[in-house]
Amino acid sequence: MTPRRILVTGGAGYIGSHTVRLLLKQGHDVTVVDNLSKGYRHNVPAGRLHELDLSDTAALTGLMREKQCEAVIHFAAFIAVGESMREPARYFTNNVSGSLSLLDAMVQAGVHHIVFSSTAAVYGNPPSSPILETFPIQAINPYGESKVMVETLRYFNASGASPDAALGEEHEPETHLIPLVLRAIQTGKPITVFGDDYATPDGTCIRDYIHVNDLAQAHILAVDYLIGGGTSDQFNVGTGAGSSVLEIIRAAEAVTGQKVPYVTGPRREGDPPALVASSQKLRDRLGWAPQYADLRTIVTHAWNFAKKGSA
Repeated sequence: MTPRRILVTGGAGYIGSHTVRLLLKQGHDVTVVDNLSKGYRHNVPAGRLHELDLSDTAALTGLMREKQCEAVIHFAAFIAVGESMREPARYFTNNVSGSLSLLDAMVQAGVHHIVFSSTAAVYGNPPSSPILETFPIQAINPYGESKVMVETLRYFNASGASPDAALGEEHEPETHLIPLVLRAIQTGKPITVFGDDYATPDGTCIRDYIHVNDLAQAHILAVDYLIGGGTSDQFNVGTGAGSSVLEIIRAAEAVTGQKVPYVTGPRREGDPPALVASSQKLRDRLGWAPQYADLRTIVTHAWNFAKKGSA
């Protein structure tokens, strides 16, 4: 793979930092932009981080010109479904207006390639499973709607941590299931399972959990595909296997040897019953395949990172 000069927005966050690390390991020249509202400075190697907001079009333009960027991988977004239901304007301002500012800066700097991190939430309540890219776009929450407005890689539930436990999830507040389950084990404070009456085998929501390193590799392949002359398109990034909330809890118990304290609460607004990807298009066109598809491996990596943080 030819080394590229790549700008990564939101590169101090969970998925962004894993992608930056993999890009550098593969020999690419990486520039990171993050306003640190959600990300962490310690996630970015020294000398790579530029603390900027996406609304600063002029600064973004100047940076891309200075670094002679060839492509952008765009992660900078708010991601919490529940919060998007309560504060839709904030999500559209950040996720849509911020993206438009970035695109404007790219035009002015002469950068023609962007890989955008979208979401399975664009599908809303899909008619069947696994989900194909040709399924109707019918987001049922502002988070999904804000992603539809920009769009490229539609990925499912990012999870896990780097195999060496150097990077992992550090959201505050945390909203992702696996770290919440592991935190419940560490603290003894029960998590809430939002709904046990969905039309699924055990009544809890089903999601396609994809290891963050596999997700990062998909973004790198997408950049190479675009710069190599590939046509713009949308791709699902998932494993094709769904796991329910209760299955995640059981996997965490198996990995840690400890019980997960939990209580059952009402359904959370904006949550579809099941979201599972068909990633065949990504596999065929970009040659991608998950390296860490096993759920227990994903949970093990997340647990190793969680234990490091509590040490």
